[in-house]
Amino acid sequence: MIHDVDSALSALIEREATGTKGVEVVFDAPTKDWAGRRNAPTVDVYLYDIREDLRRRERGLLNEYDEGRVTARHLPPRYFKLSYLVTAWTQRPEDEHRLLSSLLACFLRHEALPEELLGGALAEMGLSVPITIALPPPEDRSFADVWSALGGELKPSLDLVVSAPTWTGRVFRAGPPVDEPPRLEIGGVEGWPPQERTGGPRPGSAPAGSTKRRPRARKRTR
Repeated sequence: MIHDVDSALSALIEREATGTKGVEVVFDAPTKDWAGRRNAPTVDVYLYDIREDLRRRERGLLNEYDEGRVTARHLPPRYFKLSYLVTAWTQRPEDEHRLLSSLLACFLRHEALPEELLGGALAEMGLSVPITIALPPPEDRSFADVWSALGGELKPSLDLVVSAPTWTGRVFRAGPPVDEPPRLEIGGVEGWPPQERTGGPRPGSAPAGSTKRRPRARKRTR
């Protein structure tokens, strides 16, 4: 799923971000050593965080049908937020700002990744892949911390978040279809299952030839 998102982002940038002709789109970590080796205009889309999007989690099971009957049930897809640090690298800050402006306008035109750019598992699912751009970071994370972890200098960047669906792979097969009407069986006094009787008294009955006497009532005395 992650590599399918990478391919869609790269295709979207190359198709709609103006000024990116001849600019390389990579997904490398923008460390200090990497920045020192860079010698061409580059747009870096670095994946730095993966978390589940709990707001989109669904409950229950989804049915799978074959010729009108249920054959299996599976869990709904789970959405994961892929957070990308988008930066522009050129020889002059003015060119970097121009590239960032073009990238920002590119992502603002879309609330989700275009369907025609989706491939692999994302295309097979047929679900929307929402994106957000330049939102404030969560309270437990700041972009300065990201740059510190990378060992590089703080640089203008865009925070791109993609909510990508993925199947859990948990499938529950359905039982065979009912092809005959229900049948009801009732057990006898001996319990269940019913047994064939061959003679003899029933459990709890008096022996043959015997009679039961009713108990006499006692006389009350004052």
